[in-house]
Amino acid sequence: MVHSLTLTQLKRLYKRIFLIRSVEEEIASRYSAGKMRCPTHLSIGQESVPAILEEFLNKEDYAISTHRGHAHYLAKGGNLNAMIAELYGKETGCSKGRGGSMHLIDLKVNFMGTSAIVGNSIPIGVGLALSAQLNLTERISVIYLGDAAVEEGAFYEAANFSVVRNLPVIFICENNLYSVYTNLQARQPSDRSLTDLARGIGLKTFAGDGCDIKGCYETLKNAVSSVRKDKAPTFVEMKTYRWREHCGPNYDNHIGYRAESEFLKWQNKDPLKRLKDKILSEGNGINDSLLKIEKTVLTQVNSAFDFAEESPFPDASTAYSDVYARDPNNVRDFSTANPVTIEDKLYHKEDQICYI
Repeated sequence: MVHSLTLTQLKRLYKRIFLIRSVEEEIASRYSAGKMRCPTHLSIGQESVPAILEEFLNKEDYAISTHRGHAHYLAKGGNLNAMIAELYGKETGCSKGRGGSMHLIDLKVNFMGTSAIVGNSIPIGVGLALSAQLNLTERISVIYLGDAAVEEGAFYEAANFSVVRNLPVIFICENNLYSVYTNLQARQPSDRSLTDLARGIGLKTFAGDGCDIKGCYETLKNAVSSVRKDKAPTFVEMKTYRWREHCGPNYDNHIGYRAESEFLKWQNKDPLKRLKDKILSEGNGINDSLLKIEKTVLTQVNSAFDFAEESPFPDASTAYSDVYARDPNNVRDFSTANPVTIEDKLYHKEDQICYI
């Protein structure tokens, strides 16, 4: 039972989770049309963790994510129109149509990016925490990762560095039990949890059920409070479950890597339904309020897809724009360079050879 949250808070959470769910279900329903020409990893079933975490973040806080980053981007306040346009490869996309689903960014809300490479964003998130510390700010850095990323060397190195420097960083591990098709039990010792592993590095740890709204709320509240008050790097393991296939819009239980009974067990714990049922139990007239929220969100979602459909593709002449950083000393501007030749692959500046 969610006694500690007001009806206003519950409705705000419902709107955020319903938005994420509706966006991804619409992506799934339209994906077969072939207009979103990028791999896409949906987080349907996992939405509550970032939606609830946002209750405790400030706009100034950093967040960085993974290949399964739609929910994280939207929860942080990322521009929906720009996200959908990015999936469509349009110039109005958040990465100008060049990144697709796995490369989302919105610097206006300090959502610093997502990465297709497992574990790749973890050191970047720790670097953001270091910058917050060096600049004497109150910002924290949120790093979203999956259970498989904990098995990457980048995690150990970055986590260890964060402990050594006592950085204001929180690792949010959404443990959905699978690395593509391989269950966690086949990858980790049965008598050691992911929090045990993180604790061994020196991280402060929390754990919870991502489908339990109240439990998730309390766990994330305490974890963020710990980072802010103690400036201690923290690891949070939230158990959750993805409903759709690892990559793509479909269900894939039929291929045999997970049991239908397991899937149904987690689907019955649907955090969106649980939250809606709780809100409806608050009294008469609430249903009309939720219907209004749903109508508003669905209008917003449909408008975003219309925006993406109507937006232009990037002009071919810009294909090499933003490939290289602009040289700060104006020795050579690579931002609009044509394809480089072998001779172009280095240039001289004073006595240095600068490779590109």
